[in-house]
This record gives sequence, structure tokens and C-alpha cells, in this order.
Amino acid sequence: MPLLEIENLSVDFETRSGLFRAVDGVSLSVDPREIVSIVGESGSGKSVSMLAIMGLLPPTARVSASKMRFEGVDMLTLSPRERRRVIGKDVSMIFQEPMTSLNPCFTVGFQIGETLKTHLGLGRAERKARSIELLSLVGIPEPERRLAAFPHQLSGGMSQRVMIAMAIACSPKLLIADEPTTALDVTIQAQILDLLLKLRDERGMALVLITHDMGVVAETAERVIVQYAGRQVEEAKTADLFRDPHHPYTAALLAALPERATADLLPSIPGMVPGQFNRPPGCLFEPRCAHAFDLCRTTPPVKAPAELGRALCHTPLVEGRPVSPKVPA
Repeated sequence: MPLLEIENLSVDFETRSGLFRAVDGVSLSVDPREIVSIVGESGSGKSVSMLAIMGLLPPTARVSASKMRFEGVDMLTLSPRERRRVIGKDVSMIFQEPMTSLNPCFTVGFQIGETLKTHLGLGRAERKARSIELLSLVGIPEPERRLAAFPHQLSGGMSQRVMIAMAIACSPKLLIADEPTTALDVTIQAQILDLLLKLRDERGMALVLITHDMGVVAETAERVIVQYAGRQVEEAKTADLFRDPHHPYTAALLAALPERATADLLPSIPGMVPGQFNRPPGCLFEPRCAHAFDLCRTTPPVKAPAELGRALCHTPLVEGRPVSPKVPA
């Protein structure tokens, strides 16, 4: 049984101009101990999808789904109190900006201890001992002294490690890492990724990794989901996706990797992800796609068969060439 099952997740935001759909029909399943990566440009709905699962979207958001289950429990029917028993304990999240995710008014020890008190009911002495253990686990030197430090006294890499310590404090079964290496130098990025993989191996937790860095995906993920403009456009095992991407957007992302570039200038994808007021009537990627034709401009695509990565495209690519799918999913 999958640890997490999401089907047809959609998120709408109320704006002055009406509802804006930021996430449209996203489905996701994660097995125990599995590492799944969600990739795409900024504005693709990656973070919003996971924040919807965590219940951390603002009141202007409207979340709907055909299914949202964790360990077989229907999360759509849970009361707020019942949901809080799961979120933060069995399902935890590392947020994108460590420097702004930590409360500047409280010490590191207080913030980690608050998690332990809320979800595990530990006493003061137990919280301190566990906090020291957690800081040591994530590689922070002099952990006992760091308990008294405020966030502004920590570097970006150190703050990220504190966020990881808070996220794993209750030994979650599923950890969602939202751009865990953003704004960190290359050396620290490698250390953070190694730490997450080590924790997965030691604690048996599953990991959902949100990133736009295809290099990180290649090194860590077992399966990849590609999102564009709030929709899933391809899903495949990592090795298969890198060897033979089926959606033109996936192929364009991979072509922009420095190690794959053959010209003096890196390839780029023209244009930008469509927003609320410039969404094309047909395929959302059509204005930026080198393979678009008349049907793409007028008709939304349907998913291709599983062997073509369920690519959301009228003519998925096979070995770099567009072909028509034989049977829609």
C-alpha cells in the first residue's frame, strides 16, 4: 500500500479577478522509503501542491481532490485537530527559505523543543536532550551551545540544518523537502543532500524532493514528476526520463543542463510560464514549444500511455522525435 496517495488535486486562489487555478489535476503516490522528485520552473505549482497536502495554504485557497490518503487514512475528512496529529509528526516538511522560516524572536532550542512538546509531549529535560541529539545528528558543531543561538546568528547552511532537525524531530514517515539546497553554496548543497539520503536509509522514511535542479534529481531521486503551469506533464523513473524524455518541456529542461550543451551558449526555453491572464486555450506549453502545431494551439492535450511517461502532449517525443500516441490513458 502506498504511503501517500493523491488523485486529481486542484488548488484555486481567490483573486479580485476571480479564481486562479494554480494546481490542476495533480496525482501523486509515494511508497515507503521511496524518493520522488517534483521538478519544474518557478510558477509550476510544485510548492503549492505540497503545501496543500500539509494544510498550510492561506484562507484564499480552495483545495479539492478525488483522493488524499496517508497510510490509508482519508485526510480530506479529518478535522483540524485530527490533521495536526499527523502533520508535523508523521508528515513533515523542510521549507524553501530557512532564513525566513525560523522565527527570529526565539532561540533554536525553543523552536525545536516546541515541536517535541506539541507532538511527543516531552518534558523540559527530555526536550533539551533530544534537541542536542538532533542538532548533532544533522552535523551542527557544539550542539548544546547552539541551542541558545537565535536564527540571525546562524549561516544559511546552519539554518537549513536546523530546519532539517525540526522536520525529523518526530521521526516522520514522509519528509517533504522544498528546494532544500536553494541559496546554499555547492559544498553545503552536497552535504545537505547526503544528510537527507542518510536519514532516509537510517530511518526508513520516504522523501518528496521539490527542486528545479536536474542535477540534484539525477543524484537522488528514484522517480520524477515534471510539472508545468500547475499540471503534471510527465512521470517516469529517473534513468528513463534522462535517457528518453517524452514531453517537449522535459526535453528542453534536460537540454539546458551544462553537461549536455554542445554549443558555446547554453540552450534556453523562450518565454515564461503562463500566469492567470495569459493562459493559452490549447496546450499550456504551446507558445514555448518547438514541436507545436495547429492542434496544440486550440485543443488541450490528453495524457499519453504509461510507456510514454503519461506525457501531457498531442505528439510525445520518442528518441527526440514527435510521434502520435496510439492509445490515450
